Amino acid sequence: MKLYKKRSKMLLVTIISLGLILCAIWLILVVKEKIDKDNNKIVIGYCADNLVIERWQRDQEIFKAKAIELGAEVIVYNANENNETQNRQIRMLIDQKVDVIVVVPYEKDGITEAIDEARKAGIKVIAYDRLITGVAIDAYISFDNVKVGALQTETLIEEVPKGNYVIINGSPEDNNSYMFNEGYMSILEDYIKYGEINIIEEIWAEDWREEPAYDLISGLIERGEHIDAIIGANDRLAEAAIRALAEAGQAGTVYVAGHDADISACQRIVEGTQHVTIYKPIKKLAEAAASLAIELAKGQDINEDVTINNGVADIPYIKLDVMTVTKETMLETVVADGFHRKEDIYRE
Repeated sequence: MKLYKKRSKMLLVTIISLGLILCAIWLILVVKEKIDKDNNKIVIGYCADNLVIERWQRDQEIFKAKAIELGAEVIVYNANENNETQNRQIRMLIDQKVDVIVVVPYEKDGITEAIDEARKAGIKVIAYDRLITGVAIDAYISFDNVKVGALQTETLIEEVPKGNYVIINGSPEDNNSYMFNEGYMSILEDYIKYGEINIIEEIWAEDWREEPAYDLISGLIERGEHIDAIIGANDRLAEAAIRALAEAGQAGTVYVAGHDADISACQRIVEGTQHVTIYKPIKKLAEAAASLAIELAKGQDINEDVTINNGVADIPYIKLDVMTVTKETMLETVVADGFHRKEDIYRE
Protein backbone atom coordinates (compact mmCIF):
# COMPACT_ATOMS: atom_id res chain seq x y z
CA MET A 1 0.00 0.00 0.00
CA LYS A 2 2.81 2.35 0.90
CA LEU A 3 4.60 1.46 -2.35
CA TYR A 4 1.39 2.17 -4.32
CA LYS A 5 1.00 5.58 -2.65
CA LYS A 6 4.65 6.39 -3.28
CA ARG A 7 4.34 5.46 -6.97
CA SER A 8 1.12 7.49 -7.28
CA LYS A 9 2.79 10.49 -5.73
CA MET A 10 5.79 10.17 -8.08
CA LEU A 11 3.43 9.85 -11.06
CA LEU A 12 1.55 12.98 -9.98
CA VAL A 13 4.80 14.90 -9.60
CA THR A 14 5.91 13.68 -13.04
CA ILE A 15 2.61 14.76 -14.62
CA ILE A 16 2.77 18.18 -12.96
CA SER A 17 6.41 18.61 -14.00
CA LEU A 18 5.60 17.59 -17.56
CA GLY A 19 2.71 20.06 -17.57
CA LEU A 20 4.96 22.84 -16.36
CA ILE A 21 7.55 21.97 -19.01
CA LEU A 22 4.88 22.01 -21.73
CA CYS A 23 3.57 25.36 -20.47
CA ALA A 24 7.10 26.75 -20.50
CA ILE A 25 7.67 25.46 -24.04
CA TRP A 26 4.34 26.99 -25.16
CA LEU A 27 5.26 30.31 -23.55
CA ILE A 28 8.67 30.29 -25.25
CA LEU A 29 7.05 29.59 -28.63
CA VAL A 30 4.51 32.40 -28.13
CA VAL A 31 7.23 34.87 -27.18
CA LYS A 32 9.40 33.72 -30.10
CA GLU A 33 6.47 34.12 -32.49
CA LYS A 34 5.89 37.66 -31.21
CA ILE A 35 9.58 38.51 -31.54
CA ASP A 36 9.69 37.07 -35.06
CA LYS A 37 6.54 38.99 -35.95
CA ASP A 38 8.01 42.22 -34.60
CA ASN A 39 11.28 41.55 -36.39
CA ASN A 40 9.36 41.03 -39.65
CA LYS A 41 7.34 44.23 -39.28
CA ILE A 42 7.67 46.45 -42.33
CA VAL A 43 9.65 49.58 -41.55
CA ILE A 44 9.16 52.68 -43.71
CA GLY A 45 11.37 55.74 -43.71
CA TYR A 46 9.57 59.02 -44.47
CA CYS A 47 11.91 61.85 -45.50
CA ALA A 48 10.20 65.24 -45.60
CA ASP A 49 11.88 68.29 -47.08
CA ASN A 50 10.18 70.37 -44.36
CA LEU A 51 7.38 70.02 -41.83
CA VAL A 52 6.75 73.72 -41.23
CA ILE A 53 4.22 74.35 -43.98
CA GLU A 54 0.65 73.31 -43.10
CA ARG A 55 0.35 71.14 -46.20
CA TRP A 56 3.42 68.99 -45.47
CA GLN A 57 2.51 68.53 -41.81
CA ARG A 58 -0.80 67.03 -42.87
CA ASP A 59 0.79 64.70 -45.43
CA GLN A 60 3.20 63.25 -42.88
CA GLU A 61 0.54 62.79 -40.19
CA ILE A 62 -1.92 61.07 -42.53
CA PHE A 63 0.79 58.88 -44.10
CA LYS A 64 2.09 57.73 -40.72
CA ALA A 65 -1.37 56.99 -39.32
CA LYS A 66 -2.32 54.91 -42.36
CA ALA A 67 0.97 52.97 -42.40
CA ILE A 68 0.64 52.15 -38.69
CA GLU A 69 -2.97 51.09 -39.26
CA LEU A 70 -1.67 48.68 -41.92
CA GLY A 71 0.84 47.23 -39.47
CA ALA A 72 4.02 49.07 -40.43
CA GLU A 73 6.46 51.14 -38.42
CA VAL A 74 7.35 54.62 -39.68
CA ILE A 75 10.54 56.57 -39.04
CA VAL A 76 10.10 60.27 -39.88
CA TYR A 77 12.93 62.64 -40.73
CA ASN A 78 12.69 66.35 -41.53
CA ALA A 79 15.44 67.86 -43.69
CA ASN A 80 14.41 71.45 -42.89
CA GLU A 81 14.99 72.46 -46.51
CA ASN A 82 18.62 71.34 -46.46
CA ASN A 83 19.96 69.04 -49.16
CA GLU A 84 22.95 67.84 -47.15
CA THR A 85 20.67 66.97 -44.24
CA GLN A 86 18.32 65.02 -46.48
CA ASN A 87 21.19 62.99 -47.94
CA ARG A 88 22.43 62.19 -44.44
CA GLN A 89 18.97 61.15 -43.29
CA ILE A 90 18.51 58.80 -46.25
CA ARG A 91 21.82 57.13 -45.40
CA MET A 92 20.71 56.82 -41.77
CA LEU A 93 17.64 54.95 -42.98
CA ILE A 94 19.86 52.67 -45.08
CA ASP A 95 21.89 51.88 -41.95
CA GLN A 96 18.63 51.09 -40.11
CA LYS A 97 17.76 48.61 -42.88
CA VAL A 98 14.29 49.98 -43.57
CA ASP A 99 12.19 48.28 -46.22
CA VAL A 100 11.01 51.38 -48.07
CA ILE A 101 12.02 55.04 -48.19
CA VAL A 102 9.37 57.62 -49.11
CA VAL A 103 10.94 60.96 -50.03
CA VAL A 104 9.66 64.48 -50.54
CA PRO A 105 12.88 65.73 -52.15
CA TYR A 106 14.20 69.17 -51.32
CA GLU A 107 16.07 69.24 -54.64
CA LYS A 108 14.90 67.07 -57.48
CA ASP A 109 18.43 65.97 -58.40
CA GLY A 110 20.20 66.58 -55.09
CA ILE A 111 19.89 63.11 -53.55
CA THR A 112 20.79 60.84 -56.47
CA GLU A 113 23.79 59.16 -54.83
CA ALA A 114 21.99 58.44 -51.56
CA ILE A 115 18.96 57.08 -53.43
CA ASP A 116 21.20 54.88 -55.58
CA GLU A 117 22.82 53.52 -52.41
CA ALA A 118 19.39 52.76 -50.96
CA ARG A 119 18.28 50.81 -54.01
CA LYS A 120 21.56 48.88 -54.13
CA ALA A 121 20.85 47.91 -50.51
CA GLY A 122 17.53 46.44 -51.66
CA ILE A 123 15.40 49.28 -50.31
CA LYS A 124 12.42 50.41 -52.38
CA VAL A 125 12.17 54.15 -53.05
CA ILE A 126 9.03 56.22 -53.65
CA ALA A 127 9.13 59.88 -54.69
CA TYR A 128 6.24 61.55 -52.88
CA ASP A 129 4.53 64.42 -54.71
CA ARG A 130 7.85 65.67 -56.08
CA LEU A 131 9.75 63.72 -58.71
CA ILE A 132 13.32 62.64 -58.01
CA THR A 133 15.42 62.97 -61.15
CA GLY A 134 18.76 61.57 -62.28
CA VAL A 135 18.42 58.14 -60.63
CA ALA A 136 16.13 55.14 -61.02
CA ILE A 137 13.40 54.85 -58.37
CA ASP A 138 10.53 52.43 -57.87
CA ALA A 139 7.55 54.78 -58.06
CA TYR A 140 6.36 58.37 -58.17
CA ILE A 141 3.03 59.19 -56.54
CA SER A 142 1.54 62.64 -56.96
CA PHE A 143 -1.27 64.57 -58.56
CA ASP A 144 -1.76 65.64 -62.15
CA ASN A 145 0.53 68.63 -61.72
CA VAL A 146 0.21 69.82 -65.32
CA LYS A 147 -3.54 69.92 -64.76
CA VAL A 148 -2.98 72.02 -61.61
CA GLY A 149 -1.38 74.76 -63.70
CA ALA A 150 -3.95 74.44 -66.47
CA LEU A 151 -6.90 74.76 -64.07
CA GLN A 152 -5.39 77.82 -62.37
CA THR A 153 -4.96 79.52 -65.73
CA GLU A 154 -8.31 78.50 -67.20
CA THR A 155 -10.12 79.89 -64.16
CA LEU A 156 -8.30 83.22 -64.44
CA ILE A 157 -8.94 83.47 -68.18
CA GLU A 158 -12.67 83.05 -67.60
CA GLU A 159 -12.49 86.41 -65.80
CA VAL A 160 -9.53 88.01 -67.59
CA PRO A 161 -9.36 86.80 -71.23
CA LYS A 162 -7.27 89.82 -72.16
CA GLY A 163 -4.68 91.81 -70.26
CA ASN A 164 -1.37 91.80 -68.43
CA TYR A 165 -0.39 88.63 -66.59
CA VAL A 166 2.41 87.94 -64.12
CA ILE A 167 3.70 84.40 -63.54
CA ILE A 168 5.37 83.51 -60.24
CA ASN A 169 6.79 80.03 -60.66
CA GLY A 170 7.90 77.80 -57.80
CA SER A 171 11.41 76.66 -56.97
CA PRO A 172 13.58 75.75 -59.97
CA GLU A 173 14.85 72.80 -57.88
CA ASP A 174 11.34 71.31 -57.67
CA ASN A 175 10.21 69.37 -60.73
CA ASN A 176 6.58 70.20 -59.95
CA SER A 177 7.32 73.85 -60.74
CA TYR A 178 8.05 72.90 -64.35
CA MET A 179 4.92 70.77 -64.55
CA PHE A 180 2.77 73.62 -63.23
CA ASN A 181 4.39 75.95 -65.77
CA GLU A 182 3.67 73.48 -68.55
CA GLY A 183 0.03 73.67 -67.51
CA TYR A 184 0.01 77.50 -67.52
CA MET A 185 1.54 77.69 -70.96
CA SER A 186 -0.73 75.01 -72.45
CA ILE A 187 -3.61 77.44 -71.86
CA LEU A 188 -1.82 80.77 -72.36
CA GLU A 189 0.00 79.87 -75.57
CA ASP A 190 -2.71 80.84 -78.05
CA TYR A 191 -3.74 83.94 -76.07
CA ILE A 192 -0.13 85.13 -76.14
CA LYS A 193 0.23 84.22 -79.81
CA TYR A 194 -2.75 86.36 -80.81
CA GLY A 195 -1.79 89.26 -78.57
CA GLU A 196 -4.69 88.96 -76.15
CA ILE A 197 -2.53 88.27 -73.10
CA ASN A 198 0.81 89.87 -72.34
CA ILE A 199 3.19 88.28 -69.82
CA ILE A 200 4.77 91.39 -68.32
CA GLU A 201 6.98 89.48 -65.89
CA GLU A 202 7.84 85.89 -65.00
CA ILE A 203 10.10 84.72 -62.17
CA TRP A 204 11.12 81.54 -60.36
CA ALA A 205 10.95 81.68 -56.55
CA GLU A 206 14.12 80.06 -55.21
CA ASP A 207 13.31 77.58 -52.41
CA TRP A 208 9.65 78.58 -52.73
CA ARG A 209 10.48 81.77 -50.81
CA GLU A 210 7.77 84.41 -50.60
CA GLU A 211 10.10 87.42 -50.74
CA PRO A 212 10.71 87.28 -54.52
CA ALA A 213 6.95 87.29 -55.15
CA TYR A 214 6.37 90.25 -52.85
CA ASP A 215 9.33 92.18 -54.25
CA LEU A 216 8.27 91.54 -57.85
CA ILE A 217 4.72 92.81 -57.42
CA SER A 218 5.83 95.77 -55.30
CA GLY A 219 8.36 96.71 -57.97
CA LEU A 220 5.85 96.45 -60.80
CA ILE A 221 3.40 98.66 -58.92
CA GLU A 222 6.09 101.23 -58.18
CA ARG A 223 6.96 101.34 -61.91
CA GLY A 224 3.33 102.01 -62.72
CA GLU A 225 2.72 98.70 -64.48
CA HIS A 226 -0.92 97.68 -64.79
CA ILE A 227 -1.51 94.10 -63.61
CA ASP A 228 -4.70 92.22 -64.47
CA ALA A 229 -3.89 88.72 -63.22
CA ILE A 230 -1.22 86.87 -61.26
CA ILE A 231 -0.51 83.13 -61.38
CA GLY A 232 1.22 81.96 -58.20
CA ALA A 233 2.68 78.45 -58.09
CA ASN A 234 1.29 77.96 -54.59
CA ASP A 235 -0.83 79.80 -52.06
CA ARG A 236 2.12 81.20 -50.13
CA LEU A 237 3.43 82.90 -53.27
CA ALA A 238 -0.09 84.11 -54.05
CA GLU A 239 -0.36 85.50 -50.50
CA ALA A 240 2.92 87.41 -50.89
CA ALA A 241 1.67 88.94 -54.13
CA ILE A 242 -1.64 89.89 -52.51
CA ARG A 243 0.19 91.49 -49.59
CA ALA A 244 2.04 93.74 -52.05
CA LEU A 245 -1.24 94.55 -53.81
CA ALA A 246 -2.91 95.34 -50.47
CA GLU A 247 -0.20 97.81 -49.52
CA ALA A 248 -0.93 99.65 -52.77
CA GLY A 249 -4.69 99.50 -52.24
CA GLN A 250 -5.13 97.05 -55.12
CA ALA A 251 -6.05 93.82 -53.31
CA GLY A 252 -9.26 92.46 -54.82
CA THR A 253 -8.81 94.39 -58.07
CA VAL A 254 -6.28 91.93 -59.52
CA TYR A 255 -7.24 88.29 -60.12
CA VAL A 256 -4.81 85.99 -58.30
CA ALA A 257 -4.44 82.20 -58.52
CA GLY A 258 -2.64 79.90 -56.11
CA HIS A 259 -2.72 76.23 -55.23
CA ASP A 260 -2.68 73.91 -52.19
CA ALA A 261 -5.99 75.14 -50.72
CA ASP A 262 -4.31 76.43 -47.56
CA ILE A 263 -6.82 77.67 -44.98
CA SER A 264 -5.59 81.26 -45.43
CA ALA A 265 -6.08 81.00 -49.21
CA CYS A 266 -9.63 79.73 -48.77
CA GLN A 267 -10.31 82.65 -46.44
CA ARG A 268 -8.92 85.10 -49.01
CA ILE A 269 -11.09 83.58 -51.72
CA VAL A 270 -14.37 84.03 -49.85
CA GLU A 271 -13.23 87.52 -48.82
CA GLY A 272 -12.43 88.45 -52.43
CA THR A 273 -8.66 89.04 -52.52
CA GLN A 274 -7.74 85.71 -54.16
CA HIS A 275 -9.75 84.27 -57.01
CA VAL A 276 -8.83 80.59 -57.12
CA THR A 277 -6.78 77.84 -55.52
CA ILE A 278 -6.40 74.20 -56.49
CA TYR A 279 -7.24 71.52 -53.95
CA LYS A 280 -5.13 68.40 -53.99
CA PRO A 281 -6.82 65.76 -51.78
CA ILE A 282 -3.75 64.96 -49.70
CA LYS A 283 -5.57 62.39 -47.55
CA LYS A 284 -6.03 60.26 -50.66
CA LEU A 285 -2.42 60.85 -51.67
CA ALA A 286 -0.89 60.08 -48.29
CA GLU A 287 -3.00 56.98 -47.70
CA ALA A 288 -2.35 55.70 -51.22
CA ALA A 289 1.39 56.25 -50.69
CA ALA A 290 1.31 54.30 -47.41
CA SER A 291 -0.48 51.40 -49.10
CA LEU A 292 1.95 51.53 -52.01
CA ALA A 293 4.96 51.45 -49.68
CA ILE A 294 3.67 48.31 -47.97
CA GLU A 295 2.91 46.64 -51.30
CA LEU A 296 6.46 47.33 -52.49
CA ALA A 297 7.92 46.06 -49.21
CA LYS A 298 6.02 42.80 -49.74
CA GLY A 299 7.48 42.45 -53.22
CA GLN A 300 4.25 43.16 -55.06
CA ASP A 301 4.35 44.64 -58.55
CA ILE A 302 2.96 48.09 -59.35
CA ASN A 303 0.07 47.77 -61.78
CA GLU A 304 0.32 51.23 -63.29
CA ASP A 305 0.35 51.96 -67.03
CA VAL A 306 1.18 55.67 -66.66
CA THR A 307 4.89 56.49 -66.44
CA ILE A 308 7.02 59.62 -66.24
CA ASN A 309 10.59 59.90 -67.43
CA ASN A 310 12.96 61.29 -64.79
CA GLY A 311 15.95 61.58 -67.11
CA VAL A 312 17.15 58.05 -66.37
CA ALA A 313 14.14 55.77 -66.59
CA ASP A 314 10.39 55.63 -67.12
CA ILE A 315 9.03 55.63 -63.58
CA PRO A 316 5.57 54.26 -62.66
CA TYR A 317 3.47 57.37 -62.00
CA ILE A 318 0.46 57.06 -59.71
CA LYS A 319 -1.46 60.20 -60.67
CA LEU A 320 -4.37 61.54 -58.60
CA ASP A 321 -6.89 64.14 -59.74
CA VAL A 322 -7.31 67.68 -58.39
CA MET A 323 -10.19 70.15 -57.86
CA THR A 324 -10.68 73.83 -58.63
CA VAL A 325 -11.68 75.90 -55.60
CA THR A 326 -13.42 79.25 -56.05
CA LYS A 327 -15.95 81.15 -53.96
CA GLU A 328 -18.69 79.23 -55.78
CA THR A 329 -17.17 75.75 -55.27
CA MET A 330 -15.75 76.15 -51.75
CA LEU A 331 -18.44 74.15 -49.95
CA GLU A 332 -18.50 71.28 -52.46
CA THR A 333 -14.73 70.82 -52.47
CA VAL A 334 -12.58 71.47 -49.39
CA VAL A 335 -15.50 71.63 -46.95
CA ALA A 336 -17.32 68.58 -48.31
CA ASP A 337 -14.06 66.64 -48.26
CA GLY A 338 -13.40 67.57 -44.64
CA PHE A 339 -10.16 69.35 -45.50
CA HIS A 340 -11.28 72.59 -43.82
CA ARG A 341 -14.24 73.44 -41.62
CA LYS A 342 -16.80 75.90 -42.93
CA GLU A 343 -16.56 78.03 -39.78
CA ASP A 344 -12.79 78.32 -40.18
CA ILE A 345 -13.10 79.58 -43.76
CA TYR A 346 -16.01 81.98 -43.37
CA ARG A 347 -14.69 84.29 -40.69
CA GLU A 348 -16.96 86.97 -39.26
